Amino acid sequence: MTDSAESSNRADASSLRLSFEFFPPRTGIGQDSLSRVAARLGELNPDFYSCTYGAGGSTREGTKDTVTRLIQTGLRAAPHLSIGGDSRADTFSLLDYYRGIGVKRIVALRGDLPSGIGRARFTHNAEILVGWIREHSADHFHLEVAAYPETHPDAKSPAADLESFKNKVAAGANSAITQYFYNPNAYYDFAERCAGAGIHIPVYPGIMPITNHKGLIRFSENCGADVPRWIKKRLEAYQDDEESLKRFGVEVVTRLCEDLLDAGAPGLHFYTLNRWGASLSICKNLGLSARAA
Repeated sequence: MTDSAESSNRADASSLRLSFEFFPPRTGIGQDSLSRVAARLGELNPDFYSCTYGAGGSTREGTKDTVTRLIQTGLRAAPHLSIGGDSRADTFSLLDYYRGIGVKRIVALRGDLPSGIGRARFTHNAEILVGWIREHSADHFHLEVAAYPETHPDAKSPAADLESFKNKVAAGANSAITQYFYNPNAYYDFAERCAGAGIHIPVYPGIMPITNHKGLIRFSENCGADVPRWIKKRLEAYQDDEESLKRFGVEVVTRLCEDLLDAGAPGLHFYTLNRWGASLSICKNLGLSARAA
């Protein structure tokens, strides 16, 4: 990366898409806390907030409640909707509800089955879900789907994973959000392979701020995201110094985002874990606070 304006493909802050992901709180205290988090991140004027959908629809009501609360406070919210354990009737009912409260965007995913049920039990995938949504709601919803620059952990090969992504796009997806990663080359390679396969929808990098050591490593192993060895070693060195770890995390992820935006990424999607501090600091480092002007 250079400092030359001519070498950067980065758009100005106002034209970049910015979004933040939440999970549905389980308690009233958690709901109040999330309202404060949304208010702090609202300083950046994000395009939308998304809300996750637990394995097998386990947070269906919580997701509905969280999305409803966000919309009632005047915020743009995008519920996640998965096909992991839902029928067509369940899916159509949720679509009608979300359309009724003013939802314009849905994150359509295969989702996960509840713990203890093998992955082989999946009978549908996100391509089917996208098709159901288009069948029932036509073009009312902007549909986001998932993308995996480092390859989905269930995929037989990178080529098979790209073919699955292409099928979701053909079924009616408008744009995609990636699994998080810390090596920008994974995103560049994925973008090149998409172009070569005739896939031209916007693909937004998913960004996971680094705020702890053990939790990040454990979660990354489960979801197939690679944490480079040099980052692991630095996190190990800081595991008993929380403030230094957080500062290091903000620096590393800021540089990652700078590289991605300078290479032409159309925006960023932050996995906030219902916290605002690291995400807000990174965005301010990137100059995205200008979006609120």
